[in-house]
Amino acid sequence: MLWTASQVLRKFSTSSHYYQNKLKLAIIGQSLFGQEVYSNLRKQGHKVVGVFTVPDKDGKADPLAVAAEKDGTPVFKFPRWRVKGKPIPEVVDAYKAVGAELNVMPFCSQFIPMNIIDQPKHGSIIYHPSILPLHRGASAINWTLIHGDKKAGFTVFWADDGLDTGPILLQRECAVEPNDTVDTLYNRFLFPEGIKAMVESVQLIADGKAPRVPQSEEGASYEGIQKKSNAKINLAQPAEAIHNWIRGHDKVPGAWTVIDGQVRFLELRRKYTHRLSGQPLEVEGASQPGLVTKNGLVLYGTDGKPLLVKNLQFEDGKMIPASKYFSSGESSSVELTDDEKKMASEIRNIWKSILSNVPAIEDTTDFFKSGAASMDVVRLVEEVKQKCAGVQLQTEDVYMATTFQDFIQMFVRKLRGEDQEEELVIDYATKDVNNMTVKMPYQCFINGQFEDAENGKSYQTINPTDGSVRACLPNKNTLGKYLMEEHQEELATIESIDSGAVYTLALKTHVGMSIQTFRYFAGWCDKIQGKTIPINQARPNRNLTFTKREPLGVCAIVIPWNYPLMMLAWKSAACLAAGNTLVLKPAQVTPLTALKFAELSVKAGIPKGVINILPGSGGMVGQRLSDHPDIRKLGFTGSTPIGKQIMKSCAVSNLKKVSLELGGKSPLIIFSDCDMDKAVRMGMSSVYFNKGENCIAAGRLFVEESIHDEYISRVVILSVEALASLLALVINHHQYGNFPSGYFMEPTVFTDVEDHMFIAKEESFGPVMVVSKFKNGDVEGVLHRANDTEYGLASGVFTRDINKAMYVSERLEAGTVFINTYNKTDVASPFGGFKQSGFGKDLGEDALMEYLKTKAVTVEY
Repeated sequence: MLWTASQVLRKFSTSSHYYQNKLKLAIIGQSLFGQEVYSNLRKQGHKVVGVFTVPDKDGKADPLAVAAEKDGTPVFKFPRWRVKGKPIPEVVDAYKAVGAELNVMPFCSQFIPMNIIDQPKHGSIIYHPSILPLHRGASAINWTLIHGDKKAGFTVFWADDGLDTGPILLQRECAVEPNDTVDTLYNRFLFPEGIKAMVESVQLIADGKAPRVPQSEEGASYEGIQKKSNAKINLAQPAEAIHNWIRGHDKVPGAWTVIDGQVRFLELRRKYTHRLSGQPLEVEGASQPGLVTKNGLVLYGTDGKPLLVKNLQFEDGKMIPASKYFSSGESSSVELTDDEKKMASEIRNIWKSILSNVPAIEDTTDFFKSGAASMDVVRLVEEVKQKCAGVQLQTEDVYMATTFQDFIQMFVRKLRGEDQEEELVIDYATKDVNNMTVKMPYQCFINGQFEDAENGKSYQTINPTDGSVRACLPNKNTLGKYLMEEHQEELATIESIDSGAVYTLALKTHVGMSIQTFRYFAGWCDKIQGKTIPINQARPNRNLTFTKREPLGVCAIVIPWNYPLMMLAWKSAACLAAGNTLVLKPAQVTPLTALKFAELSVKAGIPKGVINILPGSGGMVGQRLSDHPDIRKLGFTGSTPIGKQIMKSCAVSNLKKVSLELGGKSPLIIFSDCDMDKAVRMGMSSVYFNKGENCIAAGRLFVEESIHDEYISRVVILSVEALASLLALVINHHQYGNFPSGYFMEPTVFTDVEDHMFIAKEESFGPVMVVSKFKNGDVEGVLHRANDTEYGLASGVFTRDINKAMYVSERLEAGTVFINTYNKTDVASPFGGFKQSGFGKDLGEDALMEYLKTKAVTVEY
């Protein structure tokens, strides 16, 4: 059948939107949540026949009322629905007149009579911010946090007589993060997902598919609304319990204790550390005095663990940074420039638009005493950030500067960059080695801070040279000025004890090339350019097309254990130069240089959140990164099987961009007309470099028959000499303990290897030389054998015949070909493989393109 365009449009519209079952709805509720539910239900085609919300406060209408009035929807603002338990007749009559088929009650704070609840054909549904039957009552979010629940969530249920015991229609849940507050939990999950769930629930009812699951009394709980009178903190508890109590009370009523009078604790962040210094402060009921530090007020639980309180609010409403407790009155006013005065004028207009009930915004006007609520704080912050791009304003800043004059002073200081950064607090594992004491961070590095894992667990990493424990690291369930050169000896030492690399090699290659890589890509930061393209098909031909190279956003990087720091540099430098932020997972067994790098990045001035380091297992952390919907690129170096799994996960999650540097079985062809001394020396290096733990290691040497035996004998002699020298070095210096106690394998040579054997096909990734001979002059035959593999990372050829060398290089199926050399990588030369060795490039300009997207812009003039 032939369909016209309009018929096709009608057909799709019928099946997907307009002809679904729709209902006449009454919305009973308030707040921005109610407004969003209202707007989304109308977008879905449902008819809202009436909105029932609360009266105006201080001359300001509720957001739900504002939206409904703008649309011409009937709005009713009843202060109450019943008196002395009995429904008010005129209110009931006004409600019945709208003819609703379903009551939708998003965050309804009023007591609605049961004859209203049961009046519509489909009854009433209501939103509750807990996983019912847990935490029935009005302070569900608070109690979720106070009790330290590991899961939070919400329930859409069929409304009952106000006890939150009605049948369940739909539930959703999420994990509670260690530093979640009422605000973060609400904004991260309960608000956005709750709106979607309310809309979905209405459609389920309209389609006759909505369940009614009776609530069980098993696991049911009810806690009353917390009041200021009983929100005092019991400091005679472990730190975790104190932390949960404070964050659960939020800004209202606010958990409090006595310090020279009544003080509330807000914006708490948990931080465990053992290197604290500050000014002691007596806190009533605490097991030991608190400490006022540069980061805030440190309190101690009965278990001796510290927790950090960031801000303090006094009874008169004024909030200060806890770090300023002893100097809160010492700040002086700054004189505004002409440009800053213009910004202040624009901000005054923003205040006026929010505080519409205030005749004029004076310097002494107090934001909250003028009737502002928490949602007004969010609006103020967002509107100021839009007007004044680049200012990192937070909601807590409004609570600390409540008058207009104080707000402008705070804003100008932030604009000038005068607000102080927090001191970085680091726990170190230390080790005396290589004539120095190396200091190794061992926590996760997230948003500019070293943090314990969310479950508090850790795992041991082992020194491969002697089998000792290097450090216990968190088990995460869950370019300009760099200081690497200044710390290169410490980095090389950490690399040696972490990965077993020879110190001199670690210093020259692992660390040396890492420094070169960052320097190279630092030069690219201001040279990322698009191009103009002439287009000829458009008429009239007055068009300009140009391209822009833009960052991808958040990128994940997963690196292996053989070159821990260098692999970090190869991928991170290009990622950062392109303007992205990164989350990097080092190999579980070699995370220490990555965490040291994180420490140096803070000292170098890299902004918080740009670099994040998550140690842990690939199955947990790596899989989470592959699955995460907010990550737009994943760069991976590792095995081919894991690369395939990552690619699959990235495709299923959000089709994120992927670059993979995977396994190799790189062929090295040695012809009889080679420079024998160089071929032997470089052939051994191609296999044994970095203990054979090298992705481009020559996995199989093809030696021409006429020189095969001589080549093998010279390799064996040199291998024995090299091993003897290494043993003498280790045993004489006792630098890393006796050789046999560590995890080492002696250099090994396999000869007469045939093509069908396992060692001829699979990657060794150790000091194993695999040698096969080929017939004299059989160039085509050896090329066929060299390419008869699913890998294609690197390859090499040794011959004095340049024509033969170029011919072979053109036909070898590998991303890198070395001629009369091997392992010669350079930061400006692209590096990556073919076939099942992966795709995408590290190093060079090509690597930069892996972390950019191209946008084409066409303009008609």
